[in-house]
Amino acid sequence: MAAQPDAQAALDQAVAAWNRAGASWDAQALAAIYAEDALLFGGRPGHSVGRAAIQGYFASYDGVIFSGAMQMFGTELRMLAPGCVLAQGIVEFAFTLAGGERTRSTLRATLVLRREAGDWRIADHHFSTVPPAPPLGKD
Repeated sequence: MAAQPDAQAALDQAVAAWNRAGASWDAQALAAIYAEDALLFGGRPGHSVGRAAIQGYFASYDGVIFSGAMQMFGTELRMLAPGCVLAQGIVEFAFTLAGGERTRSTLRATLVLRREAGDWRIADHHFSTVPPAPPLGKD
């Protein structure tokens, strides 16, 4: 199924906003990209529910991450309803860490974007590692 232009524009807006906030690792600006009732599964155990908890999640990296940027590719997009987009694909992060170290991470990504007050906000964020083998319970 070909991506609908509105769906691609939604993803592009959300990624650009994330990258602007991530450029200086601003936890408050990063959290503002998320819906007030958003859900986030990120790189720490557990999940964050609501914008305040999501801000706390990003703030937990203060002093560790100095800047971050993401790029999504291989993305499948679906308009779930008017003003609601599902984006699923691969995300590549580039981080500058304390001491100037630069790192890259490639993860699977699922975002649900919701149109609110003229902007696209992330309502659900789930990133996870690509498993080296199918998880069949034999590890």
